[in-house]
Amino acid sequence: MKYHFNYMTKTLNKIEKLIAELCPNGVELKTLGRVVKIKNGRDWKNLSNGDIPVYGTGGVMGHVDTFAYDKPTVLIPRKGSITNIFYLDKPFWNVDTIYYTEIDTKQIVPKFFYYVIKNIDLEKLDTGSGRPSLTQAILDKIKIPVPPLAVQEEIIKILNCFTELEAELEAELEARKKQYKYYRDDLLSINNVEYKALREIGELIRGNGLQKKDFTETGVGCIHYGQIYTYYGTFADSTKTFVSSELAKKLKKAQKGDVLIAGVSENIEDICKPLGWLGGEICISGDMFAFRHKQNTKFITYLLQTTNFHKYKERYAQGAKVTRVKTTKILDYKIPVPLIEEQERIVSILDKFEALVNDISIGLPAELSARRQQYEYYRNKLLTFKEYVG
Repeated sequence: MKYHFNYMTKTLNKIEKLIAELCPNGVELKTLGRVVKIKNGRDWKNLSNGDIPVYGTGGVMGHVDTFAYDKPTVLIPRKGSITNIFYLDKPFWNVDTIYYTEIDTKQIVPKFFYYVIKNIDLEKLDTGSGRPSLTQAILDKIKIPVPPLAVQEEIIKILNCFTELEAELEAELEARKKQYKYYRDDLLSINNVEYKALREIGELIRGNGLQKKDFTETGVGCIHYGQIYTYYGTFADSTKTFVSSELAKKLKKAQKGDVLIAGVSENIEDICKPLGWLGGEICISGDMFAFRHKQNTKFITYLLQTTNFHKYKERYAQGAKVTRVKTTKILDYKIPVPLIEEQERIVSILDKFEALVNDISIGLPAELSARRQQYEYYRNKLLTFKEYVG
C-alpha cells in the first residue's frame, strides 16, 4: 500500500510538469464523435458456443465462437444500467443494448478514454421514459478533454494504481460475500416446517404509470423499478426520488413491510431482485411489484436472495432483449414458513452477516467505500484541465 502511494505522488508531480511543458495554454476539448466511432451491438442467439465473451449492460451474458471486435475498446450501455462502463482489450461480442467504440488511438489512448467516460454523469444524459437510455447522437456531442498522449499515459498509470487497490479490496470482500452466501443458504434451508407458495401467504401488487420524468425535488416518496437494482441494497426505509402529491393519488402504493420486486431487467441476476421496504407508504412504478404479506419482511427478502430462488427464476425467465418472470411463476415459488419467532431469530443472524459485507460504515465495506471516494476525487482532479481556446 505504501509503495502505491509513493508511486502515485511521483507520478502526480510528473503529470504537472508534462502539462506545463506540453500544453501550458490548456487542453483542447473535443466532441466524443471526433475521437471515437460508436458502434451498435447485435443479437447473439444464433451464434455457436465458444470462448468469446458476450457483453450486455450487466456484463458477460455467455460465450460464443466469433467476435464483433478485437481491438481495445470501451463499451457504453445503450439501454438499462447506463453507468456500467467496460474497458476491454480482448475479442468480444456485444448485444444491442450496449455500444462498442472504435477509438482513434492517434488522438486518445483507449484506457484514458475509459477513465474519461467513467468520470461523466451519464444518468443526466438519460433519454428513456421507462428504461434508462443513451443515444448515439447525444453521446457524440459530449465534450471530452484530449491532452497530449504523453499526459494521457501518465494519468492512466496513476488511475490504474487506484483501480488495483480497489480490486484487491473487492476481491477480499467478494470472498467474504461467498462465505455469507453459503451460510445464508444453509440457514434458510429449513427442515421440519411447512413450505408454502408465495400466493398462499400474500399477494403481488403491480405498480403503474410512474416514469423518471415524473420525479420532483420533494413530495411523495417513490421508487422506479430500475432503482431496485441500481440504487438500493437489501433493505431501505427512505426513497431517493419523489413525485407530486397530485400524481401520487393515481399511482399504486407500497406499504411498510412489503417486499418490492423488480419485474423486468436486462439480466438474470437483477430480475426479481427483492428490496425489503421498511419505511412508510410510497408510490411504485410499473414493471415492479409490492409483495404484501404477514410474515417477517426481512425473512422473506433474504429468502428471495438465495441460490435456490436464483435457480428458480433462471428456469422461468423469458425474453431476449429484456428479461421477465411471469407473475404466476413468482407466486408459485415455495418458501419455508416457520413461526414468526423463528423467522426473527434467523433474521437477527443474517443481519449481522449483511452488515459485514454491505454496511459501508464498518470494516471492509467502509474501507472500500473510502478508497472509491478517494479514487473518484483524484480521477476528477486528473481529468479536469484548463480549456485551450485557440
